[in-house]
Amino acid sequence: MNLDKSTKRIAKRVKKGFQGYPQITLTYYGETPDCANEVVMGFIAEEGVAPQEQKFASKTDARTDETIQTTLLKVIERADAKTVTEAEEIVVRK
Repeated sequence: MNLDKSTKRIAKRVKKGFQGYPQITLTYYGETPDCANEVVMGFIAEEGVAPQEQKFASKTDARTDETIQTTLLKVIERADAKTVTEAEEIVVRK
């Protein structure tokens, strides 16, 4: 799957807002606010349950890494996530 298709499909899920559980959260981290070299995907099965997290790292920007974005989409679809949220900004790690 190409990068444009996977990012558009993720964005479409994010725009729907809260639809219930299971829920997936996407948070991007980087050394600068312009380049996210890591993404943390959180999976929340139901309300009140601690999230399970999985990290994906890239040498370049993870938001433009085709492999990572395709993997994120596949996990979202396989988990049958009703809600997908995405952080608006990159969290800067020092």
